[in-house]
Amino acid sequence: MSVKMKELPESERPYEKLEMYGAGQLSNSELLSIIIKCGTKEDSSVALAQKILNLKGINKEKKLNFLYEISIEDLTKIKGIGKVKAIQIVATCELAKRMSKPVNSMKMVLKNTSDVAKLLMEELKNEKREIAKLLMLNSKNILLRIVDIALGGGNFANIEPKIILREPIQIGAQKIILVHNHPSGDSTPSEEDNRMTDRIYEAADILGIQLVDHIIIGDNQYTSIYKYKMENKRIYEKPQIGFKGINSKN
Repeated sequence: MSVKMKELPESERPYEKLEMYGAGQLSNSELLSIIIKCGTKEDSSVALAQKILNLKGINKEKKLNFLYEISIEDLTKIKGIGKVKAIQIVATCELAKRMSKPVNSMKMVLKNTSDVAKLLMEELKNEKREIAKLLMLNSKNILLRIVDIALGGGNFANIEPKIILREPIQIGAQKIILVHNHPSGDSTPSEEDNRMTDRIYEAADILGIQLVDHIIIGDNQYTSIYKYKMENKRIYEKPQIGFKGINSKN
């Protein structure tokens, strides 16, 4: 049986500790216990939080990222976590996920690969599905629009370039950047990624649209296919792909 909250010194109780020392001084389980609010006869709210953070078969790597994907059903399997508490936890995690996204991304000038990674890293790094996004820019590298072009499974590698290029043509975008995630966490481009990039580059070039880069997002890492091709001596015949192009006067 865990120690009851009222048995702890005030300076060790999550609510009082946060008020006295600030949120940064609380552990993950203490922060989560504040959302849970109340414990049970057997477990304090901190003990319940620890059970959530140690869910068997889910949080194998002991990271907080799994909370983005945790379900109400997973949470309610823990004695003391009812549907209301589970919903509160899921809602809080979704708010945290949304807060991590950059504000006012539209009208942003993208200067390099890091800008793109920073824009989409938090959204894509924890995704369990493969998601591809297309960023459309004008001639001054101002971001005009971001659209999802593929979701889940292995369909991304087989998507037709004409589907990807349809919207850039409609809005008159002069440059595009392709971004997709690797759910494995490894951002190294696959052969399919390279072939896909070649196909899109060639189709876009015919239409007068510059494929600036294809960036792969992993777990807190990213890879520019342009840079990857440079390093592996697999350059295009017309090497205008990459942020070397986005920073030019063209």
